[in-house]
Amino acid sequence: MVDYDKHIRRGHPIVFTLIIVFGIIEIAISGWLVGMYNRHHNYLSTSVRDRTRYILFTSAWTVFLSLFYLALFWHSSSAGSVLTSVLSHGTFLFMTWVFWLAAAASITAALSGGLDCSLHYVYCGQLNAMEAFAWIEWVTVMFALVVVVFRGIAASRRGDGLRGQLVA
Repeated sequence: MVDYDKHIRRGHPIVFTLIIVFGIIEIAISGWLVGMYNRHHNYLSTSVRDRTRYILFTSAWTVFLSLFYLALFWHSSSAGSVLTSVLSHGTFLFMTWVFWLAAAASITAALSGGLDCSLHYVYCGQLNAMEAFAWIEWVTVMFALVVVVFRGIAASRRGDGLRGQLVA
């Protein structure tokens, strides 16, 4: 049997750092767009404006809570804590996955799958980048969620249940 604990100890900080970095990129893009929309009122539609605001919220949620979970994992992964349990990680990642799915799908629908910058000049590159990074963030969170589901199955098999730790 393969011991996955060392992979989790190495992989958790890497995956959560990627989630945080992509979230910061989304905060920068969506925050700048929200600022421009509030100042100049030159958004493509109210749909794009509102979905950009939602992406800003989702990005802030993701960065703040991912930093929290990363710090907790480093601090108490060996001692164990309710907040570093499979259930806690799974709940956070599932909610974040749903938020990102809604954000990425809604901005994709609002932009009709992306903008042709030869036709749209106002913030075209930023909107396309925001859409792309929303899907990248969704995929990254989905990967983390799948790993946590598998670790939850392993924790249940060893008798710890979902309150068991990611690392045995």
